Amino acid sequence: MTPTTPQRRVSSFMRSGVGWLTLERPEAINALDRGMLQEVRAVLEAWRDEPDVAIVLLQGAGERGLSAGGDIRALYDAVRTGGEAAAMPFFLDEYRLDAVIAEYPKPVVAIADGVTMGGGIGLAGPAHVRVVTERSRLAMPETRIGFSPDAGGSWLLGRAPGRLGEYLALTSDVMGAADAIHCGFADHLVPSEHLDSLADALEMRADPSTPAELVMLFDETPGAGPIERAQPWIDVAFAADTVTEIRERLEQLVAQGVGADEARTPADALVALDGRSPTALVVALAAVRSARALPSQRHALEQEYHLMSWFLVTQPDLPEGIRAQVVDKDRRPRWNPAHVADVPADTVGRAFAHRAADALFPDPEARS
Repeated sequence: MTPTTPQRRVSSFMRSGVGWLTLERPEAINALDRGMLQEVRAVLEAWRDEPDVAIVLLQGAGERGLSAGGDIRALYDAVRTGGEAAAMPFFLDEYRLDAVIAEYPKPVVAIADGVTMGGGIGLAGPAHVRVVTERSRLAMPETRIGFSPDAGGSWLLGRAPGRLGEYLALTSDVMGAADAIHCGFADHLVPSEHLDSLADALEMRADPSTPAELVMLFDETPGAGPIERAQPWIDVAFAADTVTEIRERLEQLVAQGVGADEARTPADALVALDGRSPTALVVALAAVRSARALPSQRHALEQEYHLMSWFLVTQPDLPEGIRAQVVDKDRRPRWNPAHVADVPADTVGRAFAHRAADALFPDPEARS
């Protein structure tokens, strides 16, 4: 029997000074497995000193999205069979790749067309130029599966205007193009019908045009999105110190009829919070606020890495959330504890004191 060759899930080529880097798993909205992360990093390292590559263009195959995030079904299987030791290598590769993109010496242009969530934002978020389209749907959905925003997501959330970072982290709300730009997850809106023309312009660029200047030729300034329009009441509610107090403020806003006619309402936010892991909500709130004070994305990745280990080692909510959302798809997770009021008072302290077995960046001063 002739052995089969594993299908490549990342393609790359160089043309006219542009390095084309494409995630090739469209049937799964380019969900990332460990092999894909390693392939992307290998290509980027090969192009680091490649004179024929001046710009990297990162995109996803198909029209459904750049990437729906990490392959959480594979994560679920790894956690069930091997615990932390089996699951952590994926996160080591993922977070190190996110740092490579953030610190890459050549401009990376990420096309976040369609679904771009979780680990997909980990790739696109640190890119030098981040393009969205009218089809874009961006989110950090980790609290849905009993986890806290990762892959550099806490760094972006911590820098979102007002209290939108807390809101997005806790509710897992989905941003369209306008809100992704407003919240700092994207830079330019380019209609999907113009993406091919944008790629041509990047290849035919004339010095001293930069990628950002070229993208601006196709940019369409969007109006305010629904999350931006809801920001006044979001800032009021999500500035509260604790998840319990955030809920209380939301309840008050509902009673007052504030924002009731908007596309995003305080009542919607309450429903979202009630469906999320209480432990994840408490830790995610602390993680976003801590990341706001950190000096770099690398520091945020390090914080997220140790928190991920804590969830894997100590928390049943992560596998339970994946079971409910992805495996059995009953959408009825049995969180433990089931209510925010029952989350132990020392949870945040224990989570942030935890350290993973292996260092994410063995030499914090060295390039990853």
